[in-house]
Amino acid sequence: MNPSERMLNRIKSIYIYLKKKGNAVDSSELAEEFGYTPRTIQRDLRTLEYNNLVKNTGKGKWAVT
Repeated sequence: MNPSERMLNRIKSIYIYLKKKGNAVDSSELAEEFGYTPRTIQRDLRTLEYNNLVKNTGKGKWAVT
């Protein structure tokens, strides 16, 4: 699997997790759940936010739009 496939799979997994949770999740929970650094999770969340798939609900919590 090349790096871009890995990134897309990671971002898709984060989106599906947020959608299943149904409520705001913070980035540290995502980092713990997926085993990635908080910085990587933040980068992926910003990508999802840029594409209007998630929003920051405040205090580091994220939810599906």
